[in-house]
Amino acid sequence: MDLLNAIVALANFVIVPAIVYGSQLALGALGVTLIYGILRFSNFAHGDTMAFGAMVTILATWGLQSLGINLGVFPTALLALPIGIAGTALLVLATDRLVYKFYREQKAAPVILVIVSMGVMFIMNGLVRFIIGPDDQRFADGARFIITARDFKEKTGLSEGLAIKSTAALTVVVAIIVVLLLFWFLNKTRTGKSMRAFSDNEDLALLSGINPERVVMITWIIVAALATTAGVLYGLDKSFKPFTYFSLLLPIFASAIVGGLGNPLGAIAGGFVIAFSEVTVTYAFKKVAGYLLPEAWEPDSLVQLLSTDYKFAVSFAILVIVLLFKPTGLFQGKSI
Repeated sequence: MDLLNAIVALANFVIVPAIVYGSQLALGALGVTLIYGILRFSNFAHGDTMAFGAMVTILATWGLQSLGINLGVFPTALLALPIGIAGTALLVLATDRLVYKFYREQKAAPVILVIVSMGVMFIMNGLVRFIIGPDDQRFADGARFIITARDFKEKTGLSEGLAIKSTAALTVVVAIIVVLLLFWFLNKTRTGKSMRAFSDNEDLALLSGINPERVVMITWIIVAALATTAGVLYGLDKSFKPFTYFSLLLPIFASAIVGGLGNPLGAIAGGFVIAFSEVTVTYAFKKVAGYLLPEAWEPDSLVQLLSTDYKFAVSFAILVIVLLFKPTGLFQGKSI
């Protein structure tokens, strides 16, 4: 029984949270890797694009709730998500038209576009804070749990409970659906194949008659959908706070680079590598050790490698190691 309790404790505090967090990072990293692979620059405004998309969705959710419209056990935010995606798509397309297009036509170096994206990042961050405020905003409704720790204990007879939030299950299901749709689009549709061709060889793609402006437009729309979905799922699972999304930029970029920047499959793998690393290194294993070790050997300390305050330091360390020893990432993306 102690072994089962240890496994349940590990699942409750490490495995399930890491899978959920990894799904959110994977969606965010997919947006970063698409921008890098097709538009050829690192978009530092991606975290605040997620925040903007989540903000529009929250405002739409509040509007629906005020009208008495909901989805019962599911969050009303799912109904508002298309509105958030549409609003974010309009923002990024306008930003591309007013800002990035000029530098693209000038064939500016990628580092110039990176600096420009940092300026866009600060503007977006200020815009989101001005509209919705800097404080936490909770917008999740519907059922809170699929199974509570108490119900799990009663059904299994174990002393350790497993609680699964409905938002956690929703995150994983939505992430799987979005990833499958994205890969189907990139591999089976004519537009998706054009985007891949443009990413592999821009000059050859232009000679083949591919419209570069259409590729750019579709890329930004897909990125808006991915960023908004990732931002909303993260906000539902935790809470919405604009600065949090700014902080997420490090683990998202680390996910994209670890997997192989420009490689969508690598972005997904990198998201889970970063998520499991952060959660595992900052988890206190005292409870698990208490179940597995003899009573005389039970540790007095938390058995924690790093405090949760240093969670993002794990991402940074992994990022530095990958850049030093394997800059193309796990799945042979483009070198940094």
